[in-house]
Formats: sequence, structure tokens, C-alpha cells
Amino acid sequence: MTSVTIADLGPQFSWGSRVAGMTRDNIHDPALRAELKALFEARGLIVFDCAEPSSKMHVELSRIFGPLKDHPTKTTARADHLEPGVIEIHNAPRADLPHLHGLTEVDGRLVTSYLPWHFDHTYNDELNYAGMLRPMQIAPERGRTGFADGVELYQALDPDLVARIEERNAIYTLDVRLTQMRFGRTFKTFGDEANTVDMVAEAGTFPRAMHPMVWTRPSGEKVAHFCGFGAEGIEHHEDPEGDALLHEAMRQLNERVNPYWHTWKLTDMLIWDNPRMLHAVEGCDPQYERRMHRTTLKGDYGLGYFEHGKKVGEVSREMAPLNLP
Repeated sequence: MTSVTIADLGPQFSWGSRVAGMTRDNIHDPALRAELKALFEARGLIVFDCAEPSSKMHVELSRIFGPLKDHPTKTTARADHLEPGVIEIHNAPRADLPHLHGLTEVDGRLVTSYLPWHFDHTYNDELNYAGMLRPMQIAPERGRTGFADGVELYQALDPDLVARIEERNAIYTLDVRLTQMRFGRTFKTFGDEANTVDMVAEAGTFPRAMHPMVWTRPSGEKVAHFCGFGAEGIEHHEDPEGDALLHEAMRQLNERVNPYWHTWKLTDMLIWDNPRMLHAVEGCDPQYERRMHRTTLKGDYGLGYFEHGKKVGEVSREMAPLNLP
């Protein structure tokens, strides 16, 4: 059986691990699977270097950490040839440049596929336990995915801010257009992408979701877990004072986060703990194609809920109009 090596992510991180040597021969070994589950619970992120990358390996590796679940939205693209729970994140190369619609300016650079710091399924009452990414097509430059530990971030925030947000819930919506993002904006947008039309329509059927800005893991660590992506404000505090508090929380997050930026290889697969970690995508040049597959693992920390106890489909809200060319 092929031996597996495990190492820390790096000396600058108190979290994260690297694992090399996973193969079809050892992936079903019970002792190894138990060791990896314990490692993931402790470290929150694992980068796998797989000598035999494949869609089947992606699914089987994901199942070490729990059962797969389907994505909660209908408008998210699926990798149909795979099992439920595998989605496709695809940014096709832009042939219409220099038109700027749908692009984002970050640090003076125009990019596509950019995503700010966030956690998955903010807009849902149930968070998925984890996600595992596999690159299918990599941009020749940039296109990295960033990860940051909420346990470490909690310790980096001002104690005064922590005291003010510790018992607060943030409000999130499925309308995650960057043009509508109000809190923690460090980028410039140039209009909505045409492929957001169906997402905006579906967003009108989702109630607003509430999630704590700080929560405590079963192991006792406090986790700072909030973002501006899809955020509409602070529950019971949708007023200038509440908005100022969320703006300040996002300012400190952007300034104090200690990120790991992963440069992808086609042999990589990476899993992260969704209720613990934040992640982001730096974006890439619009002329390049970037395509990823992601599995979604079932599980929930049990602290999120829809506003007024509503369910999906029980509400129809008007979204901000699309800004299309």
C-alpha cells in the first residue's frame, strides 16, 4: 500500500495540513480514513496532492469526511455526469473585451471570477459541513483560492469589537451580486453579469438567513464567522449604528486576516471546514478560462435560521434591478 505523508500547511499558520500519497489502493483503509477525519477536525483545511486525480477520486475522497449533499439552489451549475452534490464553477474566456460589464477591478487590475472573503451557503438556514475543490482547468496566472481561519481571526480582532458582535447575527440574502455588496467592499464593479438573471429571480424566493457573527466550536474555540458577501445588515439592528458596526467588523477582517493563497495544480484537491473557515478567489485575467468542480458535504452547525421561521418558496421579494449593458 502506498504510504501517505502529512505535513503542516506552513509555519505562519496555526491551522491547515498537506497530505500526499492518496491513491485508489489506500483510500478505503479504515485506519487512514479515521486519521484524516481527525486531522480535518483539528486543522480545518487539508490540501491533497493526488497522483491519480479523477472525478471518481474527488467523490471518494470527499466521502471520507461525510455524505455528499446537493446544492440548495437550482441555478447553480451541476457537473451532471457526476453524483449529486458536485457543482461546476466555470468562467469562460471573455471574447468581448474591452467591454467591462461583469468585470471587477481589484488593486488596479481588471479580473473575472473574483470573490471576496465569504463562507458558503450564507443565504441558507443550514450550512454545509465542508466543500472540496478540484481544478479542471487552471488559468496560467493568478486564479488562486484564499483561505483564512475563523479561530485565528477571532483572536486577531479588537476585543472591543468582539464584545459588540459576539451576540449578534448577520443577515444574508441569496442576492450575492458584487454590484450589490455594501459591507467590506475593496473592489470596483462595472455592472452585473448576464448569467445572474436566473439567480436574482431565485433569490426572491429565499427568505433572509441569519447566522451568528461569532460562534463556539464543540472543542471550545471561538470562531469569527461573518462576511460582506450577500450581507444586508445585523439582525434587529438595521439602522445606521448597526451598519457602522458591520462596516467596522469588515474593515478589521480585511486588514487582519492571515490568508493562505493556494496556487492550483491539476493534481490538487482541497477540503475546508465551512463553518470555521472563510475563503476567497483572487480572480484572473478575463482572457483565461478557469473551471473547478466542488463537492458539498452534508452537515450543519445548527445555528442558522430563516427570518420569521419561513421556508424557501414561502416568500417572494423584489431584488435590486440588474445592471446589464
